[in-house]
Amino acid sequence: MRRASNPVDGAAIQIAAAVIRDAKGRHLLVRKRGTAVFMQAGGKLNPGEAPLAALIRELDEELGLSVEQSAPRYVGAYDADAANEPGRRVHAHLFELVVTRPVEARNEIAEVRWIDPSQPISVPLAPLTRIHVLTRA
Repeated sequence: MRRASNPVDGAAIQIAAAVIRDAKGRHLLVRKRGTAVFMQAGGKLNPGEAPLAALIRELDEELGLSVEQSAPRYVGAYDADAANEPGRRVHAHLFELVVTRPVEARNEIAEVRWIDPSQPISVPLAPLTRIHVLTRA
């Protein structure tokens, strides 16, 4: 993953997102209802909410995934165009997490998909996912 080089814009949407892997090294991507692109699970920080707290809340809400605070490993902060809000940017706090139990699409999540990042990807990807998560060093 490459660290963002642009400074955070005051209009950037603050999010926490998870690079979720399984034991086979596949990545979990989600697609929100009414959208076409796949992205990391996670979401917007509430006012005053820490990124890790937001991530844990979002993973429970979106995937029914209960996560201990010590499980996610902080990767860094990255900037990209927002996938579903034209003209906006996201400032994403990315965390890595390995899961060994099933996840399910809940609330605003329409679809979950496990992908092998070493294989061609045939689904549309959010800019954050395409540029910073699934790139090869």
